[in-house]
Amino acid sequence: MNCRKRVWFISRHSLCYYFQNIRNMKYITLSQTEDLMPTLGLGTWQAAPDVIESTVYKALDLGYRHIDTAFNYNNEEAIGNAIKKWIDDGKGTRKDLFITTKLPHVGNRESDVMKFLNLQLSRLQMSYVDLYLIHVPFAFYCDPETFTPLINKDTGDYELDKETNHITTWKKMEECQKKGLTRNLGLSNFNENQITKIIKASTVKPQVLQVELHAYFQQVDLRKFCAENDIAVTAYAPLGSPGAKTHFVTKYNYSPDVFPDLLCLKEVNDIAEKHGKTPAQVLLHFLVQQKVVVIPKSTSENRLKENMDIYDFELSPPEMNTLKKLDKGEDGRIFNFLFWKGVERHPEYPFKLPVTEAEVTK
Repeated sequence: MNCRKRVWFISRHSLCYYFQNIRNMKYITLSQTEDLMPTLGLGTWQAAPDVIESTVYKALDLGYRHIDTAFNYNNEEAIGNAIKKWIDDGKGTRKDLFITTKLPHVGNRESDVMKFLNLQLSRLQMSYVDLYLIHVPFAFYCDPETFTPLINKDTGDYELDKETNHITTWKKMEECQKKGLTRNLGLSNFNENQITKIIKASTVKPQVLQVELHAYFQQVDLRKFCAENDIAVTAYAPLGSPGAKTHFVTKYNYSPDVFPDLLCLKEVNDIAEKHGKTPAQVLLHFLVQQKVVVIPKSTSENRLKENMDIYDFELSPPEMNTLKKLDKGEDGRIFNFLFWKGVERHPEYPFKLPVTEAEVTK
């Protein structure tokens, strides 16, 4: 069932309509630098290089100014090509854009920060990024030839670097900012205790936290903590990551039942129909209205347009409450990273492990 269908149609003058959306784009102001971060960005996880290059160019033409990528996505080079072409074609300038990338799990140590960031800047064909995040709080040993995690041939487990030190890594991140290689610094997938330790030891506090966040997993306590510490929150998988189902079921043998179907929820569809919007637009606006940045991923031009069209309506308090009641807490989490075999044994694994049936019956 396709639950993203529109309840209204785009006119032939849609180009003008989307120029209006560009003007309607909202921003948040980051602490310390006061840089403006668009509340809507383009997520690029699972986007192959041959597809994402044309997608990013099209997204920039449509008015996207915030692009989110990572070393682990293996598409920084293609994204850099698209941005360079867009600028060379006279469509805009580097200063018009907000580009985010991330230090990978195989580089999560003081000695590797500068090496990876310089490599990523080279791939992106940029002298700086707007935001550099530590992608995950744990680390794997790196194959120096492939820049991928080493895997134990006997057990299939990922080789964990258990000497991970967030403080020394963060201090090197601060050096990168001082050198002008990144304008802002942040974290991804860290828990409250891990963030607190960094805050206490830092000169530059984390400015952004990127985490899984959607209607089934609203991270209320973590968001409150971030607000108290002037940390902006970015939501990845803001639609429940519909594409993750195919990826994880195929590659890691996950059950399809573990993935939410937020776009087909009656509560969401009822609100969408009332506003003449799609379920996706309602779910994205639900977060943006709470000052959460969203980075939905799509390679479809129609979806790119749809995901932009979220600024011309407002959800009422009763509608917001209806959506807030969908929260399942930890039961709504999709991304626990257990597909990296053995990762839960890392001392900085950030999440509570699911309780097994055997443990319940003890």
